[in-house]
This record gives sequence, C-alpha cells and structure tokens, in this order.
Amino acid sequence: MPRKFLIVGAGFFGSVCARELTDAGHQCLIVEKRDHIGGNCFTRFWEEAGCHQHVYGPHIFHTNSPEIWAYVNRFAEFNHFVNRPRVSYRGNIYSFPLNLLTLYQLYGVKTPFEAEEKLASVREPIENPENLEEWCLSQVGREIYEKFIKGYTVKQWQKDPKELPASIIRRLPVRLTYDDNYFTDRYQGIPVGGYTSIFERLLEGLAVELEVDFLKERDNWIGKYDEIIYTGPVDAFFDYSEGVLEYRSLRFENELLDQRDFQGNALINYTDERVPYTRIAEHKHFDMNLNQPKTLITREFSQNWKPGLTEYYPVNTAANNETFRRYGELIAKSGLPVTFGGRLGQYRYFDMHQVIAAALSKVKELLSK
Repeated sequence: MPRKFLIVGAGFFGSVCARELTDAGHQCLIVEKRDHIGGNCFTRFWEEAGCHQHVYGPHIFHTNSPEIWAYVNRFAEFNHFVNRPRVSYRGNIYSFPLNLLTLYQLYGVKTPFEAEEKLASVREPIENPENLEEWCLSQVGREIYEKFIKGYTVKQWQKDPKELPASIIRRLPVRLTYDDNYFTDRYQGIPVGGYTSIFERLLEGLAVELEVDFLKERDNWIGKYDEIIYTGPVDAFFDYSEGVLEYRSLRFENELLDQRDFQGNALINYTDERVPYTRIAEHKHFDMNLNQPKTLITREFSQNWKPGLTEYYPVNTAANNETFRRYGELIAKSGLPVTFGGRLGQYRYFDMHQVIAAALSKVKELLSK
C-alpha cells in the first residue's frame, strides 16, 4: 500500500530517498528551508565567468563503488577532473597531498627508500598519540606538521590541534610515489553542467516546496505523514534539549577577475596561520574550461557556527559525541516515524558517495517494512 513520505531537505540524502520512494510507488513531498535544491552541493552558472560556481565550497565527486558511480551517472555526465590541490606556505608552493615530489621539495629525497628513511628520522616517538598534533608528529615530524597542517587546522577549527581528535587528520594521505591525486578512488569527476543539474533530474516530476521551515510546524507536519525523512540538525529537531552540537561554518568572498587564469589550479590551500583564508578556489578549473577571458575565484574562511549560519563540519570531540549519543537515545525512545539522515541528522562527516549509499540503504530498509 502506498505511503505518504515527507522529505525534509533537498540535498543528496533527501533527494535520493525521494526519487527511490517515488519510483517504488509512494507519495513524497520534499520541503527545503533554502530557496534552492541541492543542499551544500548547489552550483550556479556565472555568465560573466563562463563557469559554474560551487556556492558552498568545492565538491569533487569520487567513489570506489561501481554501483554508486552507475547511479549518479543516471542523472549526470561527469568530466575527468582530478583533484590535485597545491599548498602555499610563506611564499612557497608545494605539491599536495604529501607525496614524493613534496618530500623532494622539502628534503631533496628522490626515491621511496630515501623518503622513508627521511620520514623515519623526523618522526617523533609518541607511542600512543592522543590528539591531532601528536598523531601528526608521530607520522611526519614537526616540519611537515608546521608547514602543511598546523596553521590550516587552527584556521579551520579555531582550536589548538592538541584539543582535536586524531581522526580529523587521518584522511590526509602521505605517499612515497609521485602520485598527487588527492583521492585514490577509481571514479572521480565533476558533473558537466554543475551539481544542480543532478538534483533537477533526481527531483524531476516530484513535489518540492522551497523556503519552508519544517521545524516551525514540526508536530503538524508529523501528524500528516506516515514517515518523515529529516536531514536537518538533530539537536534542532529536539529543541536542543540535550545540548547544542558544535559545527564549523564557512564564509566565502567571491571575486571576478579580468584575466584568463588566476592561479593555474582549481584549489590552493594557504597553510600559514597569518593568512586569514584557508584556501582559494578557481571555479573554471572544475569545469575544465580555461578559454573564458575572465575568471571567478573564491577565498574561503572558516568561522564559528552560530544559529543562522550554515552548518558545514561536525566537530566530533568527545564532548560533542557524548551529546549526540544522548540524542540517539532520545530518538530511540521517541517512537516517532522519523528517519534522521545526512551529515546533520547523523552528526558525521560524509562524502557525497557515502551519503548516496546511506540513502539507498535506508530506502531498502523503509521499503521492507
């Protein structure tokens, strides 16, 4: 028997759920607080620059899953963009992620054996690293930590690295080859026509209402639907009864430049703490169209989150994780027909392919009821 689903949020988790449930014969309404679909993956075309702007920061799709790659290719064609960021530190440009070229630039080593010997000599003997700084020092030593990680981390999280868990940095690759592809996944690219085109196709034929604040009439909405899929902040759903979860937010400064190419690369990270922004994105490189006479760049600044700002990164300290655990208990006790999904609903950092996989898994679970 068809059921009525309310989907709160038109990002990847909500949109994939809506598409799959609708195709399975159920009735879905998507409500979105913003004035556009796509969540933080939203892109828009800048006519003056001739490229798509990643409005909420750069997003590069990557996955090792043939199933997820096949799924997203139902809704978009992808170019062959590969993420090869660079690091700028006090006037010097370094290859990044850390690879054999980086180690040559720093230490003059030319082979994997020489690089491993050098890294072994600079690592600090910390047997059980208890925080981000200790983990970095135990893996790559002080010079790499200070040139590539410390300042960027302080700007990104506005915390001393000693206060942060090592898990935040363990995604950072260190390679003893000249491979400077940030991701090791089999599939990678940017959707031709921007990310918004994916969501337009995912939500084609579905009912979508924009600029709707679900939480203002939460109980009323819940009473009208058989199931709710909620992708907003879990603490806000429960009126912050167990405490406020901490996030990092971002601020962007866009600049249209009357030149063909500004930095020669899509992304350059600025790791010196004295430089106020964390990185500069040049959007035309994502579209792989360098022929336009003008270029759009975005300086990205990390900032403390407060109500009214966009939540980007959960701050998964022990205290915040304990607060989230209490919300988990509250969800289990509530008995409400509500599924919590996505970064905000599950208070976890997810890449796009992980969100899609989680949404597809959740739909299977819902359809099995």
